[in-house]
Amino acid sequence: MPMKGSGAATEYREIDRREHGVGWLAYPNERMQRASHAFEVDGDVWVVDPVDVEGLDELLAEFGEVAGVLTLLDRHKRDSAAIANRHDVAVHVPDWMDGVAEELDAPVERIHVELDDTGVGVHKLVDNRFWQEAVVSIEEQDTLIVPESVGTASYFLSATEKLGVHPMLRLKPPTKLRRFSPDRVLVGHGAGVHEDAAEHLHEAVSGSRSRTPALYAKIGKELVLG
Repeated sequence: MPMKGSGAATEYREIDRREHGVGWLAYPNERMQRASHAFEVDGDVWVVDPVDVEGLDELLAEFGEVAGVLTLLDRHKRDSAAIANRHDVAVHVPDWMDGVAEELDAPVERIHVELDDTGVGVHKLVDNRFWQEAVVSIEEQDTLIVPESVGTASYFLSATEKLGVHPMLRLKPPTKLRRFSPDRVLVGHGAGVHEDAAEHLHEAVSGSRSRTPALYAKIGKELVLG
């Protein structure tokens, strides 16, 4: 199983389908489990940190017309520009995020704290020279999208976790996530959490440090065994 898929993606695995959105894994067999998401608000579709794949436009059309693409992590430019250009829309980037807009070959619009006039909140989570990350809170849908700080891919999770803090943030977890109590948490690596999501989110943050040794041991074993 490769860490990261490459080449043109031709078959995706659908995840996180619900009334107002859907997610997909463009390379279902990669270890990174890069997840992309789309959500609908008032008939407009917003695409989050997308990895492109054959058949994507048909999937998005099930929910409405694409209004824009969001980049929530400085490292998640992925295929945002290509998809934005194909739909003649802009890539929306938080106004405090550096070094992203300049690398996108597409129109860019800056987000302050709300995505246009949708009522969808875009909140700063991590902001340092190594890591810049925002989260999206769709309150009317009780949904939180976290692109990197927490995930469900294997390398995020100790044996007892359903949602885990990123290995690089384990000793200094993103405590700002405690302010959110969503019914659903969607992540940038792996399928989302749709049951007891707030409980799992808060437990992931509060137990991050204590479960770090177990997670690191698990990751090391997986690397050795392949």
